[in-house]
Formats: sequence, structure tokens, C-alpha cells
Amino acid sequence: MLSTLARAATRRPLTVIGLWAAFLLLGFGLGTGVFADLSDDVPDVPGTESDRADDRLSAVDPSGESVTAVVAGEAVADAALRAQVERTVAEVREIAGVAQVPDPYRTPGLTARDGQALVIPVTFEGGLSDEAEEEATDTVVETVKRIDAPDVHVSGGELLGRQLGERAQEDVRNAELISLPVVLALLLVVFGGLRAAALPLVIAVSGIAGAFLGLFAFSQVTDISVYAIQVTTMLGLGLAVDYALLLLVRFREERRHTEDLVEAVHRTVDAAGRTVLFSGLTVAVSLTGLLVFPSVFLRSMGLAIAAVVVVDMLAAVTLLPALLTRFGGRIRPSKARSEDEEGRVFARLARFAQRRRIAVLVTVVPVLLLLALPLTGLRIAIGDARQLPASTEARQLYDTVDAHFPKGTGVSPVVVLLGPGTDSATADRVRALVPHAESRDLPGGSTVVELPPPGTVDGKAVTALVERVRDLRGDQPVEVTGVAARLVDFRAMLADRAPWAALTVLAAVFVLLFAFTGSVLIPLRTIATTLLSLGAALGVVVWVFQDGHGAGLLGGEGLGALSLTAPPLIVSIAFGLAMDYELFILARMREARQRGGDDEGAVVTGLRRSGRVVTCAALLLAVVFGAFMTGGFSPILQIGLGLTLAVLIDATVVRMLLVPATMALLGRRAWWAPKPLRRVHDRFGLRESTSHERSLTATDDGSREPRRAAPGSRRP
Repeated sequence: MLSTLARAATRRPLTVIGLWAAFLLLGFGLGTGVFADLSDDVPDVPGTESDRADDRLSAVDPSGESVTAVVAGEAVADAALRAQVERTVAEVREIAGVAQVPDPYRTPGLTARDGQALVIPVTFEGGLSDEAEEEATDTVVETVKRIDAPDVHVSGGELLGRQLGERAQEDVRNAELISLPVVLALLLVVFGGLRAAALPLVIAVSGIAGAFLGLFAFSQVTDISVYAIQVTTMLGLGLAVDYALLLLVRFREERRHTEDLVEAVHRTVDAAGRTVLFSGLTVAVSLTGLLVFPSVFLRSMGLAIAAVVVVDMLAAVTLLPALLTRFGGRIRPSKARSEDEEGRVFARLARFAQRRRIAVLVTVVPVLLLLALPLTGLRIAIGDARQLPASTEARQLYDTVDAHFPKGTGVSPVVVLLGPGTDSATADRVRALVPHAESRDLPGGSTVVELPPPGTVDGKAVTALVERVRDLRGDQPVEVTGVAARLVDFRAMLADRAPWAALTVLAAVFVLLFAFTGSVLIPLRTIATTLLSLGAALGVVVWVFQDGHGAGLLGGEGLGALSLTAPPLIVSIAFGLAMDYELFILARMREARQRGGDDEGAVVTGLRRSGRVVTCAALLLAVVFGAFMTGGFSPILQIGLGLTLAVLIDATVVRMLLVPATMALLGRRAWWAPKPLRRVHDRFGLRESTSHERSLTATDDGSREPRRAAPGSRRP
């Protein structure tokens, strides 16, 4: 298949380039429409009690969405300001689609005790169309913003999702402006020429277009989270550079062995294309674990990121060969070096780890376990507006309310739906759980009770309140929903499905690595060492963003818990990226063994010839992830730091020290498989092609040159 794709790309390079150009226009044209349709509803899990109750409540509750305005910065009792506010409230009540606007001066709790702020909640009518609600929201914002006060902020409801979408678009644009020039500069250092350095960026831009287009497609059938934009874009950009880097390094090697440009492209795809294919498959498979969870957010993220990986993979094995065929003639071949010169630093590291394998293991493994120790106290939470950058409207509203009103003001209540037939004793017990519980009757005989939460929206007190309601209801038709209840159900879903997700991913990765290597021990070793680096990275994220050690240096703050989006995404994506680097190294090891090298020598050769690529790829990915962390959005900061650390730890400590040490410890047994599985691999397993290696002969200085064709023979 890869040979077919490569030959098609080299026969019709302009056609392939034209098709990809049309794809780019589609991605950056139609695909960017996803920014207008993002959701901040992450914890919804279909089929859970909180989801069912919310659906029932929406069906019978006549009230619609709401937004909140806050006015602050001067004495709100000032006659001129009061006249403005009262006039604005009257105007907002007359806006089509607005159902209710209480008078902040006459409604208890809406005016701050210090007299320096007031809150104006605006509730819309139920059943409004998206267009009508959007128009009403815009009119409300425009009207409220005319109030002449130092601080006037409006957010919440549909408006919050829109504000987050605009912020996400700005963050992505800024990250691209930061990362692309830095990546280009690093690639110039690696390749020493602008033409070779620019090609990975072309593939990277294709990955970004694929991210936008994939997300837009999924947005037509399901909600797309605001978090998806940065995550898919950063991964699409990073992986595209990875794959292009691997193929370009191999292309420059092949140019050293043949003057035929097209033949060099074919050999490149034939040799390294399978590594790209398996790398893409392992990353995609690592994301299948997200499909095990019933969460719409996790499933859509898994599918969207997998789609981006496939786009990157296809661009690397079709667009890049076409570009090389058309423009690769001026890319200089890599310098011929003897084995003593090529990758000598990585070779020395490999030999050191082989000789001191026990010392390496007893030093490195405990350090990684120590870094992973904070994971024992991991907490996940929905979080509040403190996760947002200080410049966002929602964060400014939160900070203003927090500065002038009692703790808990504006926090979403625990919502209890008392179905028809609920006995009065149960209803009374529910209301008695907290002071100032509010009740209202709904059509059809249901009653909704809103319990003001003690503390934050996702703290221990409020989640305990959810559990208490569920414990005391007995067999009564009582259901709990609201933000806190959704968090409780989300945590329960993660605990229930996480083992199955892990089993699915580990089994699939094991099969892929077995197909690539023909060994059953190498996949087990790879999984074990990868989990070590992953645990260390995630442990540091907990220490920084949950416990608050140094979070301010990254533009965040310690929040007492990680965003519930961060751990599953870090684990699934980082695991796939680690497999990327493992395959880069294993491909070179296999080549060395197939050429007749001994096992220890094959490990040294594998690291000698892949170490530079792996290190450069990890550094480039770290640059990309770091650029996306400049937005200041806490969940992205957490994901970015986790992925950066996982990539750097894996590409350095694990791949350069633990891999040679563990391979030396296993010795020849590393490539062992039972005879039945060996026969299966011999028949169905895929491997790096080494047909081009057989056309090379070794010279006295250790370099290689093409074997000359016999007179009268045709060049392949």
C-alpha cells in the first residue's frame, strides 16, 4: 500500500499537491466555522441520573438560559448610577425573549454589603430558537454595557460558550504565530537549509487544517468542547512535524546512496513510511480508550484527535513524497560519516546503559516513581472561572463577584427534581439539608428544589450534599442534577470505565508492537517503561496545578484539583506519543538485526541512528506544546505541561537509558515469541523493508555506497 501511494505521488506530484491545496482551503475556510459552535458542557454523561433529570427538567421547566451582569467600581447607591441601572433593567425587560430581570436594589442578595457592586441576572424564555436566543443575548449585552461604571461585565449561559470560543481562536492564532517561527528556526539548525526546513511546516499546516475540518465535521453531530480546539491543533501540528522530520532525515540518507531522485523518494517511503504508519496507528489506538467512556466529550475528543492523526499520517506519506519529487532535488544529502562519527553521543549513552544496566534501573526507576508520587492524591473537578485567563470576560465577572459578595454567591445550586408522588416527608428532609432552600412547582406535578451549595461548585461539601440527597430519598421518585451532581456522575463513570479503557489500549498497542517486532517481551517492556514516564509527568502536573507549587510561573494557580479533562487526555495522548518514539528506535534496531548484527550491537545502532531524530522531534513537540500554554487557560496549561514533560522524559531518560538497559537485561530473549505466535507474525506481521539495504555495500571506512548495476541492466 505504501509503495503504491509513494509511486502515485511521484508520478503525479502536481495533482497530489493540488488536492492537498484544496484540502487546506477547505480546512481553513469551512473548518474554522467550528469556533462559532463550541460548548463548555464537559461533564455531561448520557444515561446518568444527572443527565436524565436535566432532560426531564428541561422538558417541564418553562424558564430558559440565563446570563449574569455585574456592575462595580463605585457606590451603587449613587443616585446617578441607580437611575442608570433602573433604566437599563426596564429596557432589558422589554427585549424580545427575556422572561425575567429582578430589580437588584429590591431583591435580597443582589447588592453587595460593601455597597460597591450589584448583580443583574437575566433569564430568557424557554423554547427559544438558537437564532432568537443569540439575538436576545446580544441585545442584552449591548444594553447593559451602556451603563457608565468602572466595571461592567456580562457572561454566563450561551454567552460563556461564545466568549470561550473567541478566546480559543485567539489562543490558537497566537500559538501558531509563536511556534511556527521557532520550529522553522530549529529545523534550519537540523537540516542546514531553508527548503528542507520548510517542508515539515507544510505538513504541519496540513495537520492544522485537518484539525479544523475534523472538528467541524464532528460539530455537526455532537457538541465540541472548547478544549478540543487547542488540544487537536497542538497535536496535529506536533505530529506532522514529527513524521515529516523522520521522513526527511531518511530521504537525505537515501540521497547519499542514489542519484535518482524518484528512487530516493520510493526508498524513503518504503523504509520509513511503515514506521510513520505504525506510529500513526499506535497514537490512534491509544485514543480508542476514550471511546470506552460514555462521555460525549471524551468520545468526541478521541475521534477528533484520531482523525487529525490520520490526516498527518496521510500527508506524510503522500504530500511529502510529492513535494520531494518536485522540490527535493536541491535538498542536500546528509554527510557520509563512519559509524564512529554517526550519533556517537547516543551510542555512548547506549553502551553506558548496557554496561551499567542494574545501576541505571535502580537509579532511574525510583526517581520516576518519586515524581509520580503526587498521583496518590489526585483530585479532578469541574473548576470555576479561575481556570480562565484574567483577561476573559467570565473571569473578570467572577473576580468582581468574589471581591464584593460572600463566598458561594453565584455558584450553581444542587438541583433536586421531586417527581409526582413524592411524599411530603421526603421533600421536607431534602429542604432541611441546607438553609435557604428554594422550591417551585412545575407543570405535571413535579417540584424542583434548589439547594445553595456549601463552598465551591465542586468541593467536598457540595459533592457530599449530592450523595446525602441520593441516600435519603429511598425509593421515592427523586433525582439530583446540577453541576455538582454531574461531577459526581462523571467521577463514577471514570472509575467504572477506566480499567476497561486501559485494557483496550494496552491490548491494542501490544498487538501492534508484536506485529512490528515479532516479539512478546518488547511490547511488555515498552508498556512498562512508558507507564513510568507517563506517571512521572502526571505526578508533576498534580504537584504544580493541584497543590500550587510554581503554577504562577506558568500563568496559572493552584486550584486544589485538576480539570476533569486533563488526566484522561494526558494519559491517552502521551501514551501514543511515547509509542511514536519507541517505534522510531525499534525500526532502526530491526534493520540492524536483519543485516546480521548482534543483539547488543543492534540496540546501539538503533539509538545511534534514531537518537538525533527522536531528540529533535521531542524538542519540536515541546516547543509546540509550550506555545499553546501561553494562552493562560488552566486546562490547556495542565495538558500542555503534562504532554511536554511526558515527551521530554520519554525521549531522554526512558528511550536513551531505560531502553538500552532493559534490552541488555533481556538479551536475546527480548526478541522472543512462542512458536505459534512466531508463525503468525511470519505470515501476517509487518516490518520495515530492507530491500534497499541489500543494494548497498560497505566500504572500508564504514560508509555505504550504491552497488553498480550490471551492464545492460535497467535502473529500478
